[in-house]
Amino acid sequence: MLQNLSKVVAQDKNFLNIINGRSVPALSQETITVLCPSDGSAFATIPQSKAADVDLAVRAAREAFESGPWSRTPAFERGRLLTRLSRLIEQHADELGALESRDTGKPVRQGKADVVAAMRYYEFYGGACDKIHGDTIPFLDGYTALTLREPHGVVAGIIPWNYPMQIMARVVGAALAMGNTLVVKPAEDASLSTIRIGELAVEAGFPDGVLNVVTGYGRDAGAALSSHPGIDYVTFTGSPATGTFIQQAAAANNRGVTMELGGKSPQIVFADADVEKALPVLVNAIIQNGGQTCSAGSRILVERAIYDDVATALAERFDRLVAGPHDADLDLGPMINPAQKRRVENYVALAAEAGIEVIGRGSIDVGAPATGFYVAPVLFGAVDRAAVIAQEEIFGPVLSLFPFDSEQDAIQLANSTEYGLVAGVWTRDGARQHRVAKRVRAGQVYVNAYGAGGGIELPFGGFKKSGHGREKGFEALYDMSATKTIVFRHD
Repeated sequence: MLQNLSKVVAQDKNFLNIINGRSVPALSQETITVLCPSDGSAFATIPQSKAADVDLAVRAAREAFESGPWSRTPAFERGRLLTRLSRLIEQHADELGALESRDTGKPVRQGKADVVAAMRYYEFYGGACDKIHGDTIPFLDGYTALTLREPHGVVAGIIPWNYPMQIMARVVGAALAMGNTLVVKPAEDASLSTIRIGELAVEAGFPDGVLNVVTGYGRDAGAALSSHPGIDYVTFTGSPATGTFIQQAAAANNRGVTMELGGKSPQIVFADADVEKALPVLVNAIIQNGGQTCSAGSRILVERAIYDDVATALAERFDRLVAGPHDADLDLGPMINPAQKRRVENYVALAAEAGIEVIGRGSIDVGAPATGFYVAPVLFGAVDRAAVIAQEEIFGPVLSLFPFDSEQDAIQLANSTEYGLVAGVWTRDGARQHRVAKRVRAGQVYVNAYGAGGGIELPFGGFKKSGHGREKGFEALYDMSATKTIVFRHD
């Protein structure tokens, strides 16, 4: 079954940009070779777009927003188009799941799950299009004041390589629901599902220029898009360093931004927690997508009274984990590229040099190609709170354990990094659940759970170095629109 699924993806396919409703190569005709992380083989190409290609896409999006039929499309009709796109994704689920899995290296079941999540985003925002309303404001005698929610205009969506199909959906769904048009620039390491869904959007009946997809390197296409004066709003998911450059580029045009910039997320396990219920969640939160997840639960904080027992149980689970090719559907797949593999291995080596003990380590499947980008999952015990691996986002299957002595100590430890994206709290004490959830500095806090199936409806974003603005849920619709105040004098 898995081999059949992988064959859904065409060999040596030349994918193209989607600009103004048409599939087109880069103006230069240059391409980027797409590698499969599972074995390092080349299996597709994408356009190596430059500033001129971006300019064409932005101009198409501008025309669609200002003069095309999109500007006159009622909200409920936008919703129907988004719902139609969701149905088309469902019809092409096997193809898209296999494409996502092969392009990113994630196990096939995770590729399938990403298809389901993408469908849900378009479905959710399809139903939300006509649910965002303005207000009337009590004002002076003889006046009526009201507010409208209006689209920004042309939105730039810069999409990362770890969850391209999901993150495209949450950006595109919210932006189109509010009546914006878009230029989407996926990461050069994983662009294929983004292009394919751009093709399906054309099939669904979105007007020309409403959704454009332009591929290329960040230094070329990404830089040109974030700094383009024809862009009205920028949304980005990725590293804090790249996010800083994008914000600076957008600031030159005084444009607003939404930034989701990673995390070093803690899960706090108190002595009264249901440890057996927590253990599989703690493990999955760091190995999902090979740990290449902004919200990965990369720090486990354990009350000292149960620390040894939890450490032993986690070590036993880690020792059984196996990394392998995407179509083997094992616990985790490879890293996205050789640079990411080296990055993770360097952090592991640095921790070893610092004398931090490895208490659990998974393996790489004996059948995994030597040319793949694999890293075995690693569990470090009793990590020093100031250690590099305790503070920096590794973006790989590396988990660190920290004992704590009190509730106050746990909160201080949870808040001790520059990040603040997601946190988990494991305790049966109801009062403690509320106290800790309120005091942990994170955009999402889960109590006796973590992640909760992607949380399509749940606002998502961070504090501190994890960024600002919110995606997902209704909050994203507010980020993707601006308030206009209108005042009528009628005395």
